[in-house]
Amino acid sequence: MLCTRLTNARFLTMEPDRPVAHELGIWRGRIVGLDEEAAALPARRVVDLQGATVLPGFIDSHVHLAWTGLKAGTPSIASCGTVEEVLAVVAGAAAQVPEGGWVNLAGYDQRPLGRHLTAVELDKASGGRKVFMMHDSGHGCMVNTAVLELLPPGLPHEEGFLAEAAMGVARALRLPHAQEDLADAIGRAARECLAEGVTSCAEAGIAGSLFGHSPVELGAYQLARETGRLPLRVQLMVAADRLHPVAAHASDGIPRALDLGLRTGFGDEYLSVGALKVYTDGGMMARTAALSSPYEGLDHAGQLQEEPDLLVQTVIDGHLAGWQLAIHAIGDRAVDLALDALERAQRIRPRPDARHRIEHAGLVRPDQLARFARLGVIAVVQPNFLRSFGDDYAAIMGEGRSPWLYRGKGFLKHGITLVGSSDRPVTDGSPLRAVQFMVERASASGHVIGPSEGTTVEQALRAYTVGGAFACHWEDSLGSLTPGKCADLVVLADDPTAVETSRVGGIDVVATFVDGQATEESKL
Repeated sequence: MLCTRLTNARFLTMEPDRPVAHELGIWRGRIVGLDEEAAALPARRVVDLQGATVLPGFIDSHVHLAWTGLKAGTPSIASCGTVEEVLAVVAGAAAQVPEGGWVNLAGYDQRPLGRHLTAVELDKASGGRKVFMMHDSGHGCMVNTAVLELLPPGLPHEEGFLAEAAMGVARALRLPHAQEDLADAIGRAARECLAEGVTSCAEAGIAGSLFGHSPVELGAYQLARETGRLPLRVQLMVAADRLHPVAAHASDGIPRALDLGLRTGFGDEYLSVGALKVYTDGGMMARTAALSSPYEGLDHAGQLQEEPDLLVQTVIDGHLAGWQLAIHAIGDRAVDLALDALERAQRIRPRPDARHRIEHAGLVRPDQLARFARLGVIAVVQPNFLRSFGDDYAAIMGEGRSPWLYRGKGFLKHGITLVGSSDRPVTDGSPLRAVQFMVERASASGHVIGPSEGTTVEQALRAYTVGGAFACHWEDSLGSLTPGKCADLVVLADDPTAVETSRVGGIDVVATFVDGQATEESKL
């Protein structure tokens, strides 16, 4: 057996029994030994890493690859600071679209503008074409009158701003994206992930009305893999609105399912079906996250995606059908609903190792932490949300609630599995910058939000390795540098556990390995 041996490095293994090693052997894509075990193996290649630090490849447990890739190729208004600038971009994009066509734009966020645009304003710049402008949160869109006229009468909107389900109705007016275009977009986003040390990720919802791009979206990921455009491992969450009633045998106890009974776990180590994605509320950027009391300065407390009873039944049906559940719940009212539904589901049919997850867990009250722990629910958070949007989020929550935003230490103290993720492309996808924030809790302006929730660097790194592997049922093959596991590695120019915390986010990613092979983005 001739292995590849990586030497002269500091390997942070994430294994308590051997936390640090200095040499690692790879054979057929697997780790075959550390230190003296690796040194004893005959090597066909020895790579001197010149003192670098090596960790398990980062796992981004909540990402939108197709959306990321498509957004990169869509005209954006993100840099616009005034309504006039936005309309100029709209006019320029409309000039490139045939009469009667769709003008698609990205980067919409009402906050820098001080207010929402209006459909009438967009009409003046669109030349009669249909305008669809995606909100950066993914939970709303801005459209013009040409689109409003195609929508069912009475569909709620705010002078052209459509939120949540209403946005889904507008999205459905357009043709689905072609699988070939989606595969290209997925590939672009995957390369972006690799450049930041991410070797595995969970795509957070395919084929649904909110974030879906095609009713045959899973096929686009298969196409990307078959054609070499999927260079990392991907687990696909399926949107819960794809479930439908099935006439299964009564003893199966499955009221709703996907065709053929497809559920969590189908696939292989490169592409598999993960959790069932259930949306209970919206987002803080769009002011649609469901809170138990109103936003500061507003007269409302956000909204649930559907009637509570319908959401609870979806959770129960997904649990009964054997799915792991990934429940989108940002506001504390939505978290209450998610925990109530999971408790009911487990009471009906206990599944101790279901590993149900709450995605975002953006605002979690102190009293909710014990329920997370008792139910064994995993918290999948996005630390970079507060780094990017922290000043705004703290303002709309107020002094009393802002310490509860995107918790870290609170989850760990209660024994809750804490998992890091990005929600790319909503904000920055870098795991290292997220690790820095999990410790510092400082927004981009320097405002420290909930300092008591800060973790250690080591705890934050575990959230992006061991924690992510556990959340995705990958712990037997990923998450630590352990003999027998996949040789997915990230090589760093500095040791994040040894440098000043303020430097962690700026550490250079020297190389990324998947299956023991350095990817194209590597600098070795």
